[in-house]
Amino acid sequence: MITVGLLGCGNIGHIIAKHQKSFSITAVYDQIEARADELAAASDARAYTDFTTFLSADFDIVVEAASVAAAQEYGEVILRSGRDFVVMSVGALSDTEFRERLVRTAKEMGKKIYVPSGAVMGLDNIKVGQISAIDTFLLRTTKSPASLSIRADVPTMIFSGKAHECIRDYPKNVNVSEALTLAAGHEVDVELWVDPDVDRNIHEIFIEGEFGDAYIRVRNIPSPENPATSYLAALSILTLLENLDNPLVIGT
Repeated sequence: MITVGLLGCGNIGHIIAKHQKSFSITAVYDQIEARADELAAASDARAYTDFTTFLSADFDIVVEAASVAAAQEYGEVILRSGRDFVVMSVGALSDTEFRERLVRTAKEMGKKIYVPSGAVMGLDNIKVGQISAIDTFLLRTTKSPASLSIRADVPTMIFSGKAHECIRDYPKNVNVSEALTLAAGHEVDVELWVDPDVDRNIHEIFIEGEFGDAYIRVRNIPSPENPATSYLAALSILTLLENLDNPLVIGT
């Protein structure tokens, strides 16, 4: 059974802990002791508030479910500790210098960096963009104004530009744009909208190229314990962990 060290003890960590089947969480890390202790009790793991001590524990893979800043701070040392690294806050990889350094370290150590599908679908086929020309590639994300602490009485576009620019301005809200960019090998254009009439985060993907064209629309149900978190994003990590040891690989 794969053993997991969990970096970040928030809502996603709790969802992962509730669904342990073919993997086991044995260590959890958070800077806030009460959060680490709570999740450790829920997952029958050991809690850590010192990262170096956390890395000295016995587990196979680190799952980051904390923040862009945490992924960038700890990513390289995780790989150098001999563990594979699951990055939930994929916006961290929009920093080209950091991403290239992380990939070089993974190659040097013979380790893998895993990026879950997160709050969207279709990344497997979007990877055709790595070998086939893409003419149009757009992500349109619509959220409630309250989720971004914005007042708006009508649908309003608050950002239009490239993925890396959107990640810079909204690092907690459009991680999916970097996941799409990495999958396609082609930076996605992003429109970020707020709409007072929506009660779910909506991601629309428009892609057209030599292969044809596709439109994907995902309406995410918020996590029951934290409306700011997409339940699908947490489920995508669970799916990845459940299939790491599966000899039958689908959709890659």
